[in-house]
Amino acid sequence: MDEEGNQLGVVDIQTALQKSQEKGYDLVEVAPNTNPPVCRIMDYSKFKYEQEKKKKLAKKKQHVTHIKEIRVNPKIEEHDYQVKLRHIKEFLDKKDKVRVSLKFRGRESAHKEFGFELLNRIAKDVSALGEMESSPKTLGKIVMVTLVPKSA
Repeated sequence: MDEEGNQLGVVDIQTALQKSQEKGYDLVEVAPNTNPPVCRIMDYSKFKYEQEKKKKLAKKKQHVTHIKEIRVNPKIEEHDYQVKLRHIKEFLDKKDKVRVSLKFRGRESAHKEFGFELLNRIAKDVSALGEMESSPKTLGKIVMVTLVPKSA
């Protein structure tokens, strides 16, 4: 193919190299796996620049998921609960995962059902934006659940 994109047909390598040198361009192999391989007469440095530009644009549009952590207490007051819930919703809006961890202190660990109720309440309150990745897990005195944003 020439610099305008016109097909020149099947040409041997020497002829293709000669044509590219006459026009002041490079001979670039664009599809090496086809039979015969496809080469193009073009400015290679400009081609590399455009490829880098496309790669940067693709990287800019991609979103990296972060895991944010919110810590709550089994005896959390309503206002504090609403503040934590608002933060969880903000994180889920930004398409980040949220790990909600609940730590029991002292005799609170005797009533772990309160913790599970609280985590289920949080999951129900954010059900429009996210869902539980799995059921709440217990790790000693800590119960945690991971919330993931709902896919669009």
